[in-house]
Amino acid sequence: MEKQSGEDGFWDDHEKAGKLTKSLETLKKDLENWKSLGKDLSDLEDYSQEVDSDDLGVQEMVLEEFATLKKKLEEFEKKTFFSGKYDEDNVILEIHAGAGGDDAQDWAGMLLRMYLRFCEKQKWKTNILNKTDGSVAGIKSVVVEIKGEKVFGNLKSEKGVHRLVRQSPFNSDSLRQTSFAAVEIWPILSNNKEVEIDSKDLKVDTFRASGAGGQSVNTTDSAVRITHLPTKTVVTCQNERSQLKNKEAALKVLKARLYEYFEKQKKEKEKEIKGEYKSAEWGNQIRSYVLHPYKMVKDHRTGFEESDVEEIMNGNLDEFITEYLRKFARNTEAKI
Repeated sequence: MEKQSGEDGFWDDHEKAGKLTKSLETLKKDLENWKSLGKDLSDLEDYSQEVDSDDLGVQEMVLEEFATLKKKLEEFEKKTFFSGKYDEDNVILEIHAGAGGDDAQDWAGMLLRMYLRFCEKQKWKTNILNKTDGSVAGIKSVVVEIKGEKVFGNLKSEKGVHRLVRQSPFNSDSLRQTSFAAVEIWPILSNNKEVEIDSKDLKVDTFRASGAGGQSVNTTDSAVRITHLPTKTVVTCQNERSQLKNKEAALKVLKARLYEYFEKQKKEKEKEIKGEYKSAEWGNQIRSYVLHPYKMVKDHRTGFEESDVEEIMNGNLDEFITEYLRKFARNTEAKI
């Protein structure tokens, strides 16, 4: 890669050169971290052989240091899982409330908070492109753009139906309620040339934004709805103040959806990006979040469980994602 970056005309294709340069920087950083980890392991081995093994304080220190190095090693292992075609790409994340009425809309809002917290921990950038609030609480649907390192590689595990079991705050008897929400993950293709859209195939409507966002948002026709006439695909964006920015964001979402649509037509059996559609209702869930009568989050694909539900809802999803990647990384294109 270093040899390629030094060749004449390397920067003629700016997009390709930038992608290779970024990958090269990441590999160099990984190599230095790997060397550092190897040295730390070697030093710990030497130290553990020299000290008094009967000293409980020393034993505890060695075990703590080993646990730290083990965590670093697992991070390196996780990097080997990101070999999918779209793993390096940014994503469009969509959440839709399913069966469960007000509880489902509240649950969709809880999932949005969980993913935003997770993105914050990863130092990823998020931008809510469109959101429809629930009639009582939560949201009916939301579209979020997420940018960062290996975003699709991490979040592809989250696509599917998420089930919540709890005592409902929306009835006087606090009865046990089961709610559902569907999560969709679409890669934002780094090479936009893969999807060509003819402007003649688009119907663009503008309207007044309905949500909060400032005086100019609510008093001008800044919101944009784009319909791709051949496929009847509709996308809406109203969270930007500018009609132009809303149109750009809507086109980005439309391209992501259309790429999946065309790929699904060509490779129906492989389900390359989206997989088989599952409605947000009983029997289709990929993960269950139980708050009553006990507390447990369980991924039904991997069998991985965690009892600290609060930590999960605060965005600590790393172990669930890692377990999914560890199980499905070898044939991930056929699984997602």
